[in-house]
Amino acid sequence: MKIDAHQHFWRYSAAEYDWIDDNMRAIRTDFLPETFAPVLAPNGVSGTVAVEARQTLKETNWLLDLADEHSWIKGVVGWVPLADPNVGDTLASLVQRPRFKGVRHVVQGESDPAFLERTEFNRGIEECTKLGLVYDVLILERQLPATIKFADRHPNQVFVLDHIAKPVVQGVPSAPWVENIRELARRENISCKFSGVVTEVSGWQWTPELLRPYFDVVLEAFGPHRLMFGSDWPVCLVAASYAQWFEFVQSCVASLSANDRDRVLGGNAVQIYRL
Repeated sequence: MKIDAHQHFWRYSAAEYDWIDDNMRAIRTDFLPETFAPVLAPNGVSGTVAVEARQTLKETNWLLDLADEHSWIKGVVGWVPLADPNVGDTLASLVQRPRFKGVRHVVQGESDPAFLERTEFNRGIEECTKLGLVYDVLILERQLPATIKFADRHPNQVFVLDHIAKPVVQGVPSAPWVENIRELARRENISCKFSGVVTEVSGWQWTPELLRPYFDVVLEAFGPHRLMFGSDWPVCLVAASYAQWFEFVQSCVASLSANDRDRVLGGNAVQIYRL
């Protein structure tokens, strides 16, 4: 089973999706299941994990409603107010819905360099741990050292690193990014999505030759048992079609054993998110 471990849905409005700037005007429109299903089928992808794109409980519940309506949306990673004193009650209610699999907060947008040290936020992570929920880590490359310390506070929490920590992709991978990725990956409770990479290339002028070394780094660091394919659809569309990205990822895993290919292209998502 091929699983896309990272994609989004939205009904576009300029106010709610102000991060979609003029350079990304191509995705200033609605992206819904009826738009995505015809894209998945020709690529042999049979299921997805829908991830929050707007930090509201309303969107989290809307994504779960979509998953109830479309069986191929196998799981939802939604937003919840992790720093809220009552977050445990919120999570307990959400886990009654079987496709609620994890939580994400947009840490990359937090200006406080010590955000991941905040007591209330970490208490929210502890509530996720109690309920067996995944926490998706959305950060920028410069936040990797803080993320390593954050992960060490929660050795029993299942973490998934989104978008390989969003390095600036230009030339060979930078030594600090490689070093920090390898250090983070030493923690067996952390997996990684190879997703969202084409939009980290300057001007989105990517080539397979440019991106392949970045894949090789995360494959070596996390191994084929903790690496997942994700499209970041529809964000990826500003730089590549779904088919182009999926074809590239398949070329990256072509030399692996059949079992390891299956893990990266779907098996790991099924296991880690308990789809």
